[in-house]
Formats: sequence, C-alpha cells, structure tokens
Amino acid sequence: MAVHHPATIVPSKAELLQAWVPHQPWTAGTDTSVLTRLGSYRFDDPDGEVGMETHLLSTADGQVLQVPLTYRGLPRESAEHSLVTTMTHTTLGDRWIYDARYDPVYATALATTILTGGREADLFEATETGLVQEISTTHVRGSGSSVIEVPDLCTAVVSSEGTTTRIQAGSTLMLLHQPTSKSTTGVHGMTLTGTWPGQEAPVVLAFLDLAR
Repeated sequence: MAVHHPATIVPSKAELLQAWVPHQPWTAGTDTSVLTRLGSYRFDDPDGEVGMETHLLSTADGQVLQVPLTYRGLPRESAEHSLVTTMTHTTLGDRWIYDARYDPVYATALATTILTGGREADLFEATETGLVQEISTTHVRGSGSSVIEVPDLCTAVVSSEGTTTRIQAGSTLMLLHQPTSKSTTGVHGMTLTGTWPGQEAPVVLAFLDLAR
C-alpha cells in the first residue's frame, strides 16, 4: 500500500524529471525537450521506509520513457552518485530522491513482483477522515506464479546498454527504459508487463533471468 499525502512539493516531480532525465544515457537520442506524464506505478517497501515510484513519460518525438525513482526520508549511505535531488515536502519534510536503478530496495521489489506474479501497490490518499483509495490507471503484472527465493541484489552491478539498464548480481534484472511489445521479447526469462491510458495492450517493462 502506498499513501499519497496532499502537499506542496518543491521542486515538483515534473520539474525534477524535466531537469534530470535529458542528461541520462538511456534516453538514447530521444527528444526530451518536453516530457509529458502518461502514468506511474509504485511498489511497496515491506519496511515502510522507502517510496518507490516509476514514471512513464512521453517525449517530444512520441517515445515512451520509463523512469524509476526512490524517495527517502534520510540520505542513503554511500549513494551520492545516484542522488537526483532533494525535495521539500510540506507533509513529510525533506526528502532525498534517488535514481532507483542503484537502490537495492527497488531492485528487490522489482524482482519480487516479477517472480511472484505481483502487481503495482494500491494507492491511497490521506484525508482528514482517513485513507481513501485512489483509482489506478497504470497497471503492472509479473509473469511468475509461485514463491521463489528472491535473489540478493544488494551488491548488484548496474550498467546501461542503449535504452536498457542491467542490474546484475548473479541473477540479472533488465529494465527497459523504452517499453517494448511482448511479441519481440524472445527468451529472456520472466517479465514485468504494464498498461496505462493510451497503451491498452501489455508491453514489457523489465526482464529477470535467474542465476544458473
């Protein structure tokens, strides 16, 4: 379960994405001069400490970019290289925003969702009378169907290959910054697929190949 707290956020998510995304190597020459939000999805942190949100953005030339971020209430130790920005949140206070590709909490959540056939976290709005569930328009689903031991990704090596990020620690997660049609995936192991407004047919967002 993810909780949305109505608040003023500085910088806004749109502002930080527009400032940061154009400088990332995985944009691979797309026109990022204007980025438009298509949707987003979240994963749950079992410890309730780390917010995880993956943004789906349309570029000025009509491409779709997948951009995962993590939100933390304190700086992550030895992770300065993956810090995107700091943010002031009028409800939660100061927040540290990280490139989720380097965050082991995100990598573990992504692998778990794929392996168990999981889906996006339910989103609730905090109101004066309690939590109210919000309607989700972006949906993701892992292709697994049983509980399998989740690989340890705490010491993963992260690298970019074109529009794909490889997160490797024996097992390999491949995050597609430009989602692709499922029919073109070949044999890449288990997948995370997703839909959002304007994209009703599921597309592949990530692969997981377990160590053999």
